[in-house]
Amino acid sequence: MLEKTQQVASARLVLLLACGAAFLSLLDATVVNLAIADLHLDFQGASLTGLSWVITAYAVLLAAMLSAAGRLADTRGARPLFIGGITLFTLFSLLCGLAPNPTTLIAARALQGVGAAAMIPASLALLLTNLPTSERAKAIGLWSGAGGLAAAVGPTLGGVLVDAWGWRALFLINIPVGLAILIGARRLARTQVGERRHFPDVLGSVLLAGGVGAIVLGATEGQTWGWSDARTLLSIAGGVVAVARAVVRSRHHAAPAIEISLWRNRSFAATNLASLLYGASLYSLLLIGVLVLTQVWDYSVLRAGLAMTPGAFTSMVGAVVGGRMIEKRGPRPVLIIGALLMVAACVSTIVWLSTTPNYLGLWLPVGLIIGLGMGAVAVATNSAAALNAPPVRFAGAIGLNTTARQVGGALGIAALAIIQTERAGQGLSPFTWVYVWGTATAVGAALAALGIAKSTTSAVVPVARATVERAAR
Repeated sequence: MLEKTQQVASARLVLLLACGAAFLSLLDATVVNLAIADLHLDFQGASLTGLSWVITAYAVLLAAMLSAAGRLADTRGARPLFIGGITLFTLFSLLCGLAPNPTTLIAARALQGVGAAAMIPASLALLLTNLPTSERAKAIGLWSGAGGLAAAVGPTLGGVLVDAWGWRALFLINIPVGLAILIGARRLARTQVGERRHFPDVLGSVLLAGGVGAIVLGATEGQTWGWSDARTLLSIAGGVVAVARAVVRSRHHAAPAIEISLWRNRSFAATNLASLLYGASLYSLLLIGVLVLTQVWDYSVLRAGLAMTPGAFTSMVGAVVGGRMIEKRGPRPVLIIGALLMVAACVSTIVWLSTTPNYLGLWLPVGLIIGLGMGAVAVATNSAAALNAPPVRFAGAIGLNTTARQVGGALGIAALAIIQTERAGQGLSPFTWVYVWGTATAVGAALAALGIAKSTTSAVVPVARATVERAAR
């Protein structure tokens, strides 16, 4: 009886820590979006373009390091990587909050992104290897809900903190939460790992991280530099070459940077395509929502953030309910339903958006629906990626899937910038065409979902279940 009680308490601790890490890492991807103006007041010698790197540096390093971090967690253990990630994240959050100049702040943000990249795959890998098979889908739902809530509520929380205490509060608030997670993580039992004798391919991991980072950098900065600018072309072309080289090395390495065997699984490949398209829709829609409220309806930054809050909470509901549905029907129908909810919300906005504010008649219902859709898609893609991999590949699979979403997000932001520039001065056109983009990419995610296996259990090798059960014991 006592042993069972201890197992339940341990499972709850792992769930709390994993969800807390997901919330922190994804919160910081969006919480700074509304702080650029406040940063410019403090650092008046810096340009707004230069200060935007406070956001970009985190996003680029997060996307670049996710896959490598997942692979490292698989081969050296999720627990030490989780502890290292939260330590790095917390330390550099402190440095961000105390930064005396923009250069220090941007460098600290980049290293904070590295810590977040370690936390994301390691946290879910810890969760999955410490729970029995029957609890996995529900746990992924809660983990996805925490991350989705963080990404969606980030602008709101950022607006409140900046309005009350200034931009430094955005980073200092991470310190007590990070320390609490770190203390809890040190109480976790060590988990089994695969291929412990093989250290991950360092050169392949560097090529992969650098390649993804360069692609995201080119896509993110292309509008500022110019799409024909040598910096943009070299970033994207160089990134593609580096990733291709990492793939070639991974075919022959004992502990490759990219687990090629996962990509041979059609369901896993389809999941990552859906994640990329979902990211392209998600990030463009989150940002265009803020722009509509502040630029078209003349909301204050704080009021705009609060106006988007209901959708943030329904995204968590969508993830939790979606996780329960996945237990019975698998991730494919949940992903399709979630993507179609996003499509319905985008189409409604395209049809009825006007320059006259209409919060109750348009924005609130659309926000509730799009939040449900985002939460459902997030949990479905996370579930499909994890449940199509054996436990010794959980972290690597999650890292690849999240990388695809982050790269898609960079493409979505780039598409938004292009549309806003090309359609500038044409009334609502710069805004409605971004919703057209969001519609198209969400439809693409739904179509990609058709390639996911109807039942994830058939895609997991029998050894996987036995390994999970041993790890849970």
